Amino acid sequence: MSMSSLSARLTLLALLSASTFYFFYKSRRLRKLKLSLNPTVCSRRAKLFFISETGTSKALAHRLLNVLNSNELAFDLVDPEDYEPEDLFKESLVLLVASTWEDGGPPPHAKFFANWLSESAEDFRVGSLLLSECKFGVFGVGSRAYGDTFNAVARGFSKQMRALGAKEILPVGEGDVDGGDIDKCFDDWSQQVLKVLKVDAVGSGTDLYSAIAGDSDAESVEDDEEDADLGAEDIVDLEDIAGKAPSRKSTNVVETNGKLNGKKEMVTPVIRASLEKQGYKIIGTHSGVKICRWTKSQLRGRGGCYKHSFYGIESHRCMEATPSLACANKCVFCWRHHTNPVGKSWQWEMDDPLDIVNSAIDLHTKMIKQMKGVPGVTQEKLAEGLSPRHCALSLVGEPIMYPEINTLVDELHRRRISTFLVTNAQFPDKIKSLKPVTQLYVSVDAATKESLKAIDRPLFGDFWERFIDSLKALNDKQQRTVYRLTLVKGWNIEDIDAYSNLFSIGRPDFVEIKGVTYCGSSNTSKLTMENVPWHSDVKSFSEALAAKSQGQYEVACEHVHSCCVLLAKTDKFRVNGQWFTWIDYEKFHDLVASGKPFDSKDYMAPTPSWAVYGSDEGGFDPDQSRYRKERHHRPKPMSS
Repeated sequence: MSMSSLSARLTLLALLSASTFYFFYKSRRLRKLKLSLNPTVCSRRAKLFFISETGTSKALAHRLLNVLNSNELAFDLVDPEDYEPEDLFKESLVLLVASTWEDGGPPPHAKFFANWLSESAEDFRVGSLLLSECKFGVFGVGSRAYGDTFNAVARGFSKQMRALGAKEILPVGEGDVDGGDIDKCFDDWSQQVLKVLKVDAVGSGTDLYSAIAGDSDAESVEDDEEDADLGAEDIVDLEDIAGKAPSRKSTNVVETNGKLNGKKEMVTPVIRASLEKQGYKIIGTHSGVKICRWTKSQLRGRGGCYKHSFYGIESHRCMEATPSLACANKCVFCWRHHTNPVGKSWQWEMDDPLDIVNSAIDLHTKMIKQMKGVPGVTQEKLAEGLSPRHCALSLVGEPIMYPEINTLVDELHRRRISTFLVTNAQFPDKIKSLKPVTQLYVSVDAATKESLKAIDRPLFGDFWERFIDSLKALNDKQQRTVYRLTLVKGWNIEDIDAYSNLFSIGRPDFVEIKGVTYCGSSNTSKLTMENVPWHSDVKSFSEALAAKSQGQYEVACEHVHSCCVLLAKTDKFRVNGQWFTWIDYEKFHDLVASGKPFDSKDYMAPTPSWAVYGSDEGGFDPDQSRYRKERHHRPKPMSS
């Protein structure tokens, strides 16, 4: 071979090698560019967002995450507060479990996320192709009691995602936290999610991304609507799989399609688990009982609650119960952080009042027996505690909503158990029809329409009219009546004139004024210790309010430990300079049994000197032993 021929071949080989390298290099560059422009290819994990205020949506999202992951579907659980919504265009699949909060808006942690979606959907500069590579599904958590704003957040997300070009893989799922069907609705929706992703519900399925790839939309929204009615045998109990909440089967109640004997379940498994964790004993389908810390305190000889100081209740013989765990408000200072259901009317299965009373006493006495052997608990006090003589129908919820409340009260009185019933002033007709109770309270949480709405967060649109009508109904009662004021610094402690104006409407026998109890911050309550007034604050407020009444009311009692003060009607309960705020309980039961009309003056009893306002004891019973915990604080370091 000649040298010229060899040189030519080597030159050609070099050119071919260079061309091969160049095209290989270009192909890699193009592939990298494609990956950068198509996050669906480079990102292999889908997102599961939770929009949660009370924790229900978060718990449901956790359950779904466990099911998806157990089916080898790679999802990340995401709090929108920790996510940049500008990154949504990178996502290929998004699921959202979203709750609706005040006035149809999202919880605080999701406001930025929600605002970004809303503004982007309405901005013509963004365009309708921003999320064209993303598919999504939304499940809403809300309460039908709020009417038009029911699941407004979930519906809004669906509309806005579609406006930005995202493809909805199935219709919006909707669950009613107060309707008793949220678990079944979520189970059905989750099953549809698995079906759309072409995954067998028990674990053997195809690849997630091959299931959602392409634009064929084999499992479109329209197709899913036809398949929405799944048979019972096709539904997997996600609670059992995820292990996050007790199965509905554990409630020992016959269920049909998520309802109890054809009616809604008030205490859903999620609500039951939450309340039981807080120490409640659930009775039947809608009632509860709980032992009070003051019950334990007086059993140990360490003092009773303010009701012992004001009215002579024996705290160790007092049972706290309610025949309705549901309420029509979501107060900012609610002790239960809204883990109980809400509703405007009774719409649930109803238990027999006799069964409720029997079960409440049985569960209460079982809790009392657990105090046996605790330091300070004598055999005598324990025996007394096992025979309750008082019932505070004020535990949580709205007891007056229970349709058979009069029968329940009659049953308690038949056993000579006194009744202290608290209502939230949203059911005036129920107050009018209520039979005599030992003492009837109305919660007066604010004195103006604006502040009442802010504090109580009522369900009723005509909440203020209902509030005023409730006070008027209280005025017609002959037995002992009370306004209960809960003072919250920064919310309702300045409206002394407005509170005074309410006195002439209900003309209560007493006004209890108490500082709010701090129960810890949560997603549902942003109160801090800064909102808790000192006892001196409560005293100053009470004295100023009494002065406004121009002698109609005077400060009668106080209980320093509870940060609580009592105003009493002077012409009724101050006789020859002596206060008569206590109750003759035996006389009360005799009057009830007689069936004859009677009023609050017929069963009053003298107040002991140690409970009177300004006494050295500050409302502490001298027959009890004051106990103070030793607090060992580390000494502050000396400054150099």
